[in-house]
Amino acid sequence: MKSYTITVNGNVYDVTVEEKPVGAAPAAPAAPVSVPKAAPKAAAAAKPAGSVKIEAGAAGKVFKIEANPGQKVKAGDAVVIIEAMKMEIPIVAPKDGMVASIEVAVGDSIEAGTVLATMD
Repeated sequence: MKSYTITVNGNVYDVTVEEKPVGAAPAAPAAPVSVPKAAPKAAAAAKPAGSVKIEAGAAGKVFKIEANPGQKVKAGDAVVIIEAMKMEIPIVAPKDGMVASIEVAVGDSIEAGTVLATMD
């Protein structure tokens, strides 16, 4: 048996695949298995701290966090870097200000429009 982790539309599934010899009879279909969903993160449930939202422009995975809460940034400075289609995409501050919160962690799967950080 081989185990794989598969991500479909941002949902992560652990899958086990059984290998059969060539010419073996097909197995009877297994009963459907309910996959529990991950509990929402505490940070996602809380209201973002800053008045300016920094959102993802594309779906992908959080690759690196470049700024910390309380850090001053200038317009155009990278706050979070996401990986999408094997490219690293910097998500930048839209204006000068201070980072109020980081709403994601490295490795998180995100959708376009996800709030990554906030700033004042």
